[in-house]
Amino acid sequence: MIKNKKIMLFSCKEQGFFLHLQNIIGFSQNTTFILAMINRDLIRIKVVQLTYAYYQNGNHNIDKAEKELLFSLSKAYGLYNYLLSLIVSITQEERRRVEVLTNRAKREGTDVPSERFVYNKFAVQLEENKQLNLFLEGQQYRWEDDMEAVRKLCDQIEQSVIYQEYMASDDDSYDADREIWRKIYRTLIQENEDLDAILEEKSLYWNDDKEIVDTFVIKTIKRFDPVNKADQELLPEFKDEEDRDFAVKLFRSTILNADTYQRYMSETSRNWDFSRLAYMDVVVMQIAIAEMLTFPNIPVSVTINEYVELAKLYSTPRSGGYINGMLDAIARYLIDTGKMFKQMPERRQPRNNNERWNRNNNYSRNEANLQNDYQEGNVPQDGLEGNTNEEF
Repeated sequence: MIKNKKIMLFSCKEQGFFLHLQNIIGFSQNTTFILAMINRDLIRIKVVQLTYAYYQNGNHNIDKAEKELLFSLSKAYGLYNYLLSLIVSITQEERRRVEVLTNRAKREGTDVPSERFVYNKFAVQLEENKQLNLFLEGQQYRWEDDMEAVRKLCDQIEQSVIYQEYMASDDDSYDADREIWRKIYRTLIQENEDLDAILEEKSLYWNDDKEIVDTFVIKTIKRFDPVNKADQELLPEFKDEEDRDFAVKLFRSTILNADTYQRYMSETSRNWDFSRLAYMDVVVMQIAIAEMLTFPNIPVSVTINEYVELAKLYSTPRSGGYINGMLDAIARYLIDTGKMFKQMPERRQPRNNNERWNRNNNYSRNEANLQNDYQEGNVPQDGLEGNTNEEF
């Protein structure tokens, strides 16, 4: 996440975010399904952000908000391509440096520098990539406008042990050339506060996107195959039109059916004072209910797990556990009342009275702890850090 003195509206808790990223992209290299830059996990994150902003900003124009959602997703894809092009810009700057040193060496009769890094096989293939070059033709941002940052990265690369070991190695394979860039990206680009600050200045949308986009850039590096040459496919923006529709339908269902979904929450909240819920908790559950009811092919357990993780990221420390229980209760209510036709595992019945007493006692104690946190002011009512009136 981009580090900044100003707390951004949707800043994530880093440790939890990385755990969630592992769940998002934690498949093996042998996975055969199509990998897309914008998958449903990123879509859910964006819908949570835009739904919260929709209510906070007070301008309830759903068509405008929908365009904002799609624009936000497109900006994430733009960042993906822009970060790939950074590898090209670094390579070109290094090539310029080697040319200067080579000309000087020829004049002075000394040894010319190695061209191994500047003609790295992976970097050259990326530089010639048709898809990347076509995408960048229509973009307003160029690394040429931030050459000071590019040169600083070049200096850091040249001084790194990774670079020095690579230049001293006898391994001249494509795999070695690709691997050096994977290591450079992970160690010098992925966690680079100066670079993050530059990206944030270019687009506020990129503030929360870089962590997840970094993971897809690294995946792309690993997927490159020399056989494909300039036709190597990059990740598509969406896997298919269905994923794009998923974003729009999820957002619209969340907003248009808000009163109904909040009534379901209230009716299943037992003794909980629904009005005292952190507002982000309400938003997260509202979107989860929309997903349950709008997409019959998504299992209830998948929906609950996804939004429990999002609650941990964006709301209060205790929100995950509470929302897990609430969504489970809401889902069973929707099934029991014939509003949703999905399967859920039956609750295991207590084996004896002691187990029944312990379960009820633990539930009451946990719920009481949550209520006390709110009543004592230990949890912010908006569920977010920083200024909640800041525009998204």
